[in-house]
Amino acid sequence: MKMQIFTAFSGLNAVAAALPSSYSWLFKTLVQTSTYRNRNHVIQSFANYLDETTYMNAFNYSKNFSGATSPRPRWKRILDSEESSMGELLGQLFAKEYFNEKAKKRYSDLVEAIRTAYVERINNLTWMSTETKAKALEKLGKVSKKVGYPDQWKDFSSLKIDRQSYLDNKINSNLFWHQYNINKLNKPVDRTEWDMTPQTYNAYYNPSNNEIVLPAGIFAVPGVKDEDLDDAFVYGYAAASTIGHEITHGFDDQGRQYDAKGNLSDWWTAEDAKNYTERATCVEQQFSDFRVEEVGMNQNGKLVLGESIGDLGGLKIAWLAFQKSLQGKPRPANIDGFTPEQRFFLGWAQVWGRNQRTEAIRQQLLTDPHPLGRFRVNGPLSNMPQFAEAFSCKLGDKMVRPEDKRCQVW
Repeated sequence: MKMQIFTAFSGLNAVAAALPSSYSWLFKTLVQTSTYRNRNHVIQSFANYLDETTYMNAFNYSKNFSGATSPRPRWKRILDSEESSMGELLGQLFAKEYFNEKAKKRYSDLVEAIRTAYVERINNLTWMSTETKAKALEKLGKVSKKVGYPDQWKDFSSLKIDRQSYLDNKINSNLFWHQYNINKLNKPVDRTEWDMTPQTYNAYYNPSNNEIVLPAGIFAVPGVKDEDLDDAFVYGYAAASTIGHEITHGFDDQGRQYDAKGNLSDWWTAEDAKNYTERATCVEQQFSDFRVEEVGMNQNGKLVLGESIGDLGGLKIAWLAFQKSLQGKPRPANIDGFTPEQRFFLGWAQVWGRNQRTEAIRQQLLTDPHPLGRFRVNGPLSNMPQFAEAFSCKLGDKMVRPEDKRCQVW
């Protein structure tokens, strides 16, 4: 396999030739003096943008880890390249088509509903002291939100893209982003900047900024317009898995180490920290017990602890916010035979449905801080009596953990 990749060494010449003269000289010097391993990395980094033989050599190497049997269609790979090179330009089109002002307001308001529910939850915690609660509420109140898309788009006017060479375009993109980051040196942090594009199906919490970033793509349900989604489903699909989950990252095993200003600071009393660790250990043990029979491995509870705390906290807080949203209103009608409570949990399950090859499962178990999708559904839900009630589950059923083993952090 090494020799198969190395046969693409001639691709290095193509990379060097596409660079501006100053960079080309440096690149060639580095290649000539680098190890075999470094040359291999360079080839693999540019394989998508070189000839078909080079690309296939790299693919045949990587498929051992992913289990893929054939390359993705070229048009999908090109979209990935556009996304990494100038994603916010595509994002402007995506936001215009799929995330109007009404949708943006819906999910912005949902953030505040989750924040309000979190305040109530923290105030009612029995294991946390008044002193630490005050710090937690201060941090929660200062969590900034970015919903849908940026208020100010990045300027790509200096990025040179033409029809002459795909490789040239990619190298120009790399140089553009290199210079973009160099320009940040010795300047204040731009707290308005987004590290994801609007069309990204993902979200994140940034502890240094104490912010949640929620791209429009994470709220999209394929084939369904946002205005056609009922609130019960949205609270499970978006409020729990995204908004509540990301806010909870500010209070997970890592996020809790940062204060309201985003500084590393221990704002916990010793007793509260001990109580927290005990509750986190329950989650860790639960996930370590999950067995993946098809690969003969268990989930690593310590590795996925932060995400699992985020899931459990997000679900519990979103459920509380959903219940508050129903107060003083007529009860929503059942949809497709499911009650509003059931649709809340179905919304949660909708997020994590997927098919994976065994190679990809094995790689995720070894390296990814996110649990497998099946456990992201069954893990937190089995801790919630609200789920058991909604679906008439009884003690002893697989989705009902014994009371003395139910995990609860937030």
